[in-house]
Amino acid sequence: MSMLPVAARLFAAARLPEAELKRLQGLAYGDAGHGYDPFGLHPDFVAFGEALTRPLYERWFRVRSSGHEHLPATGPGIIASNHSGAIPLDSSMIWTDVVRHTNPPRVARPVADHFVPMIPVVGTVFARAGMVGGSRQNAAALLDRGDLLLIHPEGVPGIAKHFKDRYHLQEWRVGHVELAIRHRAPVIPTAVVGAEEQMPQVGRIPIAFWGLPFIPITVPPFPLPVRYHLRYGAPIALHERYTPDQADDPAVVREGAAEVKAAVQGLIDGMLAERKGIFT
Repeated sequence: MSMLPVAARLFAAARLPEAELKRLQGLAYGDAGHGYDPFGLHPDFVAFGEALTRPLYERWFRVRSSGHEHLPATGPGIIASNHSGAIPLDSSMIWTDVVRHTNPPRVARPVADHFVPMIPVVGTVFARAGMVGGSRQNAAALLDRGDLLLIHPEGVPGIAKHFKDRYHLQEWRVGHVELAIRHRAPVIPTAVVGAEEQMPQVGRIPIAFWGLPFIPITVPPFPLPVRYHLRYGAPIALHERYTPDQADDPAVVREGAAEVKAAVQGLIDGMLAERKGIFT
């Protein structure tokens, strides 16, 4: 794996404008002393990730995003977004959008389900670009040092939802609210419209391989060139409303999660009302 940073740097240099490469040099990543941060992030792989996702972002999904002013320029924050699409390309587009629209650049650290880091090569590359395994300790450590997390409270059921259930949020987990209150971080409700139509699911194959929960059966078997609409809402300052010890109160956490879920659903409904068509 020692040659990966070199290959990543060369690939990024070939695909990104010089001005963008220079801008990414301003990325603060908490070098642990050997070129990586304590969770494996490497700045060359951030550039590599942007270069890799750039064609999808600009030409395939043609992402339109708004609300960047709600992303904190510094300090901890939790981006809480809906999740869909059979494969998690919505996470990739949010990750890319945050890198592109923060200056100095910031990386939204995706908090992934336990099986993702176990996938050979892919798990390592994702970690180098900022992904962390979905443990409470990882999330807490990142927030305490001022990082920006990307959490999908729907989890796997979000990307597994049937086409008929598109844009209806699944069970909304509450862990992001507990983290926000305990570690004094604003929650930025975020919504993606478009991913629900990229790969309509008609079934799934249960498997036990690398911890994967299932293989989706979709029509078509590849993502359609739907247009992504992405919007960040006004931060919800639960940490200003509650004290850290109230993160242990189930009623408080449920109430906060319901507020975040309603905010995300509101953003989805608003963008659906504005949208002229799936591909336009």
